Amino acid sequence: MDDQEPDHERGGLAKRLGELARSLQHEKSSDRILSIMAAAAVELIPGVDQGSISVVHARQRIGSRAPTSALAGHLDALQNEAGQGPCLDAMYEHETVHVPDMAAETRWPRFAQRAARAGVGSMLCFQLYVEGDNLGALNLYSLRQHAFSAESRHVGLLVAAHAAVAFAEALKVEQLGEALATRDLIGQAKGILMERYKITGEQAFTILERSSSETNEKLRSVAEQLVVTGEIPHR
Repeated sequence: MDDQEPDHERGGLAKRLGELARSLQHEKSSDRILSIMAAAAVELIPGVDQGSISVVHARQRIGSRAPTSALAGHLDALQNEAGQGPCLDAMYEHETVHVPDMAAETRWPRFAQRAARAGVGSMLCFQLYVEGDNLGALNLYSLRQHAFSAESRHVGLLVAAHAAVAFAEALKVEQLGEALATRDLIGQAKGILMERYKITGEQAFTILERSSSETNEKLRSVAEQLVVTGEIPHR
């Protein structure tokens, strides 16, 4: 999108992004947040046929989230299997990575050859969010070669900025859900011990903590094992 772009088109994009931001404020599901964002990227960025969001936790586990098609999910899996690809570079090294012609790409031979055979012509990736060791990328695929222009990259950066906020919100939603689930598990485990040994909640929690320390397992894991098996893990 250059300086010759009509004002009404710029206004339309700004309006759409504003509406998108407002709609995401009311979403409580992390999967839903990321799905809306990926769909918006396909809708708004010129040249895009399909998209997804890649997430890496602690720089180890790579996951594909919100693919807009089975092919997008398959392509994310190919990058994970190959251990290389534009989305990984976007997350770890560069803010934006552009692949004009996948069939002629030489930077990631193990991925590019398989992606080209799967039908990908070109690709555009944006780093979404970096917080400690949690990373993300917006992956955009086109079935045509040279599908992405300067306008695609410009609009993509705007969408990616909103996607970064959505991604951060999705992480918060997930972390809150995990915290609530952990609290519930520990509560259930304490209840089992209180009933079994006729002890107080504080005493039950002490037993769980001791088991966690002795087995070098997280408190949540200890509680989960007790709830599932009825047994307290021992060293």
